[in-house]
Amino acid sequence: MAKTFYVIDGHYQIYRAYHAFPEELTSPTGEPTRATHVFCEILFNLIRDRQPDFLAITLDVSDETVFRCDIDPEYKANRDPAPDDLHVQIDRIISIVEAMGIAIYRKPGFEADDLMATIADKVGGGDVDVFLVSRDKDLHQLLSEHVFLFDPLKEEVIDPAGLLEKKGYTPQQAVHIQTLMGDTTDNIPGVPGIGIKTAAKLITKYGSAEAVLAHADELTPAQSKNVKAFAAQLPITRQLVTLRRDVPMTFNLADCRFDGIAVDRVRPIFSELGFTRLSDTLESFGGAGRGTIATDSPTSTSESPAPSMQPIGEYELVDSVEALDRLADALKRQSVFAFDTETTGLNPVAADLVGISVCFEAGKASYIPVRAFIGTALPLDTVVRKLKPIFENPSIGKVGQNIKFDVVVLRQVGIETKGIAFDTMIASFLLDPGRRSHAMDSLVQSLLDHRMIPITELIGKGRNQITMDQIDTAIVCEYASEDADYTWRLMEFFEPQMCGSHVEPLFRETEMPLVEVLAEMEHNGIALDVPRLKRMGEEMGARLVELNASVHKAAGHAFNVDSTKQLATVLFDEFELPVIKKTKTGRSTDAETLAALVSRTDNPIPKLVLEYREFAKLKSTYVDTLPRMVCTRTGRVHAGFNQTGAITGRLSSRDPNLQNIPIRTETGKQIRAAFIPGSKDQVLLVADYSQVELRLLAHFCKDHALLEAFHTGEDIHEAVAAKVNGIAVGDVTSAQRSAAKAVNFGIIYGQSAFGLSRTLGIPVGEASAFIDAYFKGYPGIRTFIDKCIADTKRNGYAETILGRRRPIPELQSRNRQQVGFGERIAVNTVVQGSAADLIKRAMIDIHRELKTGAFSAKMLVQVHDELVFEVAEDRAAEEAEMIRDKMAGAIVLDVPVVVDIAWGRNWAEGK
Repeated sequence: MAKTFYVIDGHYQIYRAYHAFPEELTSPTGEPTRATHVFCEILFNLIRDRQPDFLAITLDVSDETVFRCDIDPEYKANRDPAPDDLHVQIDRIISIVEAMGIAIYRKPGFEADDLMATIADKVGGGDVDVFLVSRDKDLHQLLSEHVFLFDPLKEEVIDPAGLLEKKGYTPQQAVHIQTLMGDTTDNIPGVPGIGIKTAAKLITKYGSAEAVLAHADELTPAQSKNVKAFAAQLPITRQLVTLRRDVPMTFNLADCRFDGIAVDRVRPIFSELGFTRLSDTLESFGGAGRGTIATDSPTSTSESPAPSMQPIGEYELVDSVEALDRLADALKRQSVFAFDTETTGLNPVAADLVGISVCFEAGKASYIPVRAFIGTALPLDTVVRKLKPIFENPSIGKVGQNIKFDVVVLRQVGIETKGIAFDTMIASFLLDPGRRSHAMDSLVQSLLDHRMIPITELIGKGRNQITMDQIDTAIVCEYASEDADYTWRLMEFFEPQMCGSHVEPLFRETEMPLVEVLAEMEHNGIALDVPRLKRMGEEMGARLVELNASVHKAAGHAFNVDSTKQLATVLFDEFELPVIKKTKTGRSTDAETLAALVSRTDNPIPKLVLEYREFAKLKSTYVDTLPRMVCTRTGRVHAGFNQTGAITGRLSSRDPNLQNIPIRTETGKQIRAAFIPGSKDQVLLVADYSQVELRLLAHFCKDHALLEAFHTGEDIHEAVAAKVNGIAVGDVTSAQRSAAKAVNFGIIYGQSAFGLSRTLGIPVGEASAFIDAYFKGYPGIRTFIDKCIADTKRNGYAETILGRRRPIPELQSRNRQQVGFGERIAVNTVVQGSAADLIKRAMIDIHRELKTGAFSAKMLVQVHDELVFEVAEDRAAEEAEMIRDKMAGAIVLDVPVVVDIAWGRNWAEGK
């Protein structure tokens, strides 16, 4: 059976996505997201429904530079410029596709259609069926036995027979028909009065456009006159409508192999954009997503050779005790070495160690197998006994790519790695935060011009995937040694750049020490009250049944509440409720729409459905799923923490994502209550920074009134409300405090008057007046924001308190919306990124204290500004003071740093 290769016409689908949805959509920061959201939906649906073996996207570079403009300067001259709010969305979509690890092709001087034609010509054959994802008629000429058009919205595939049936012509006739017709969209002249039906008849009769010209006297008088007048233009139009199949581009089908979306890289982007529902869908698309981006822009690298199992260095298989002794003696003499581990799975706590590879000289590496079904493996206890003193020697530096994973793996076999010196992934992230991928394969290919052996060549993928210990150790040796070798080479590449750079202190003093902290947290994990979750699941299941019945009763009949189409029929046809917005699939019934219907109507169904959906989501995401995440080896849940997931520097977590558990809803509190200490004589202690981002804002802006409010310990929201409204603190109403709170937090994210009006449900004019009064009362904040934006525009980046830099090229754009977006993220990066710096330093300081052995506490979880510890109940009060002191003093600010601490029998009680 032929493999499938889906090639997406990028800009065609982006424009289609933009116009498919009538309402404006924006992110929490105000960035337009209509096209972005719909495009991602289209892409997800394609991946889910079509399950491509290969996937790529082609993009135009610039209409003005294409070769067709040299043929006819008027080519596309009548095109309207793209809407202002679309430019930023195109850039955002490209960044998302890059993060997903999907191959992108673009070539200056050529259009996406030409690239698709070239690719189809190279690939389309008996082994691969090519599906061109577009409805563009220009692509009809490419159809063949193995090349098809695919419309993702209609789920329609067009082959040559379908083209003949629907349009009345064959792929071979398509260019001739387009030559006669021309194309008004692209300003390509054709024969006046000849449309598609007439052109099809003429080409069917005469065979070609040139033949029609030769038989012009046989046509009707009007046709004859127009065809003859078109004679000089015919060869030009023919060139314009004919797609180039010989674009000089670097193309390798292997680069387009689709092994799944790189979820970790996309998750923080979706979180930033507020794509809640798409984030849920994203989690089902996990895979290798190794980030190969194929581009023929001037900055692209040359094509690398296909991966080979032949050794590219001197790689030694250490499968005897004598060889292990020689290697151990050599390692003892090193000041630093790189290492990597091979395991049976991706969870470093639950997986079994398969082998360890080491390297201390480029081109030379060794692999020590400890678990194998084919080949010789050394006894684990022997390997641990000989390597443990080396790995636990802090004077010998250890280098790794995502070294935290390997540190946690070795911890499971009794080795506590010390001397963690260099992580190439983190170095890449700090030196070039705008890089599309910091994954090893991507770094090695783009920086060292070498293509790594894909892991799928060893273990396969999908249902047929096997574990690494089932592979012959000789083959694993090449793969594992290459990893260690190229980790060492990446270190040699990054180390000179790091030394003396602006981020070296951040790298040496914060990010690298934090690796040990996070490894300890992942190793510790957190206990779970599984019976409680089981009871919750039963109760929520019963409640879902009740809600379902209530919806049916309110509707007057039964229907599928989970069906958006059936729900739309009930709401908008049967009850004639107002249609709030429409999507490409019809009338929207999303959460925003239902919330609007709750506020605008008395119909009970929208409110019931909102509650039903919230319960269903929490039940499936957490209540039903968390028990399955308990590691059988430890009896605990071990979340992973990522240092390179958010460009602001904030940590993210996964498996499970603890940061998305709601904290304000009752159900969210109940879910937190299921996280418990490991024994009855322990409690969970929760330490949470109080209003840390506002305190950092005060520190940066130096506004006298804001500083004074924090120094005197006032309720900051009441203080702001009083000042803005010109009243005493005691006279502030709850509504005034809520408005002040919304502005206090919204100002960090560049909230507009429109956004504030939506948040508070007040007129835009009233919201605008409140913001004006706010800045008048606190002029230092306005000055800080203006200076922050000016500095970022001048420098090209925003910088946090510890020197983390985020490039913001949007501020150099000619598009006002992009500039506005850049201004918002400039301020947000400084404040939120500095909050991330603060808690990271606190975690390091606390970890060092805990390592002295004088405390019972173990750090388990980090969520935004909150740390969760497991501590002996009779030591909680004493150890809380140490934790408070370290958190409050991690970075000295111009305002007091307040830390709220509580403890109890579960996470909810500690909160």
